[in-house]
Amino acid sequence: MVPSDDRQHLDLAHPILQRNKVRVIGHGKPPMLFCHGFGCDQHIWRYLTPALAARYQLVLFDHVGAGESDARAYDPQKYSTLAGYAHDVVQICQVLGLQQVTVVGHSVGAMIALLAAISAPEHFAKAVMLAPSPCYLNAPNYHGGLNLEDAHQLLALMEQDYDGWAHLFAGLLLGPANPAAMCEELAGYFCRTDSTMAKQFARVAFLSDNRPEVARMPVPTLLLQCSRDAVAPAEVGAYLLAHLPEATLITLQATGHCPHLSAPLETLAAMDPFLAA
Repeated sequence: MVPSDDRQHLDLAHPILQRNKVRVIGHGKPPMLFCHGFGCDQHIWRYLTPALAARYQLVLFDHVGAGESDARAYDPQKYSTLAGYAHDVVQICQVLGLQQVTVVGHSVGAMIALLAAISAPEHFAKAVMLAPSPCYLNAPNYHGGLNLEDAHQLLALMEQDYDGWAHLFAGLLLGPANPAAMCEELAGYFCRTDSTMAKQFARVAFLSDNRPEVARMPVPTLLLQCSRDAVAPAEVGAYLLAHLPEATLITLQATGHCPHLSAPLETLAAMDPFLAA
C-alpha cells in the first residue's frame, strides 16, 4: 500500500490517478478497490463506504468517460472492449502499489474486475460482484436476460433520445419496487456521463461475452444477486456459481440491479462474512 506521506503527491500528480480521478480514503489498512458499472461513477458507492472505511483503505475511481475522469484520455479503440477498462484498473493498482486487494465490482464493472484480476493476479485477493453478468444476451443453453433485438432497441433509443433513454433504463434497472426518487438518482448519473462515450460503453457492455474468461478467475468470489433483476436474472447467478473456480452466491431480498443503491445495509451484511473469512 502507498505510505501515507506519499498519497497526497500521488493523488495530485500522477497522470494515471488524474486520468481516473482516483480517490484514496485512509491508509495502513487492507485495500478495497471499487469498480463501478456502466453509466455511474465513484459516488454510487457512497452508501457502502462509511461502514467499510473503518476496516479498509478505500480506493475509488471513475472509468474514463464517466464522472470526473479526464475525457481527453478517451480512446475509442482502447475502450472498444472491456479489456481497456481492466487495463486501467491494473494501472491504478500498480501506481498505488496495491497488493492483496479486495475488488468490489458492480454489473459490467464486475467483469472488468474479473479481467483485471486475471491479467494481474498478484494485486488481488478477493472479489465481490454485485449483480454481475458475463453476457447480457440470451444464447443457446444460456439465459442472459436480453434478446439481441432488445439490446439493439436500447442502443437505438440512446442514439435518438439520450435523456429519455436514461430515465427508461434507470427504471428498468431498479424495477417497480424501488422508489421513483431512486430511479431519478440513477438516471442523474447516466445524464452526467458524456453521451458519446456512454453510447460506446453501452454497446461494449451489452454485446460483450466474457463467459470464456469466467473459469480463469484466480481469486475467491462472492456473488451478490438481487431478486427479480431484469438485467442479470437468477440463471446468470447460477451460471457464474457453476463456472467460477471458487465462488459463493447470495441472493438478496433487494430487487432490481443496484443493491448498493437500493439496499446498502443488506448488501453490507451479506459481504461481511466473506470479507472476514
